[in-house]
Amino acid sequence: MKYKDHKKHRKDLCEIGLLKSFQDEQFSKVNDAWRVLKIQSELVEGFELLRDVNKAVSILGSARAPQDSRYYEETEKLAKQISEAGFDIITGGGPGLMEAANRGAQKGKGRSIGLNILLPEEQIPNSYQDLELEFRYFFIRKLMFAKYSFFSIFTPGGFGTLDEMFTILTLIQTNKMSNSSVLLFGADYWKPFLKWLKTDMLDNGFIHKEELNLLQVSDDKDEILEKIKRAYEGRGL
Repeated sequence: MKYKDHKKHRKDLCEIGLLKSFQDEQFSKVNDAWRVLKIQSELVEGFELLRDVNKAVSILGSARAPQDSRYYEETEKLAKQISEAGFDIITGGGPGLMEAANRGAQKGKGRSIGLNILLPEEQIPNSYQDLELEFRYFFIRKLMFAKYSFFSIFTPGGFGTLDEMFTILTLIQTNKMSNSSVLLFGADYWKPFLKWLKTDMLDNGFIHKEELNLLQVSDDKDEILEKIKRAYEGRGL
């Protein structure tokens, strides 16, 4: 399929969404019961294709970062180093820093896995995936990230990256998820965000001081790999 046609096809598939059904009469005619079957099929496919993944690190970040970005280069190097140590890499499967991570993963020993999402713009699957899945629903995709990666690395990104991060942090905070680590890569980018957490959010009592420890920060690739190894060994696997 040509790139132009591919974009139109994806846009058409995205037009009728689960949460858009109230906006227009045409959407109200769509039977939500049929959506349940689509949701079920995505869950089954995800569980089936990822069932043997138990040594995976997720790397998430902006789809908008250009290839000449220093974040792209550093993310590719980090993914390569992790993959060379035998760990699989799971990304969102799109362009930008997700592409950088998949690209680096393919240069190592681990598998390069992409959990793609159908969006009308930006999310065109990159070409560096050994295993490629495609989802209509964000919540199913987020479930797959949480279930199949024991260590989550967040590179610089926007709303989508923050959404994934806070989902993981909330699951850990509420004991819905265990044996997982969260690390921020690109310390200069995350510095204002961390300051906000430590001042506005903490000072208002919206989080506890110990909950800040859920977030690790490092740009040292050797240190990050050691953290990943310790986290994996801590799972008893």
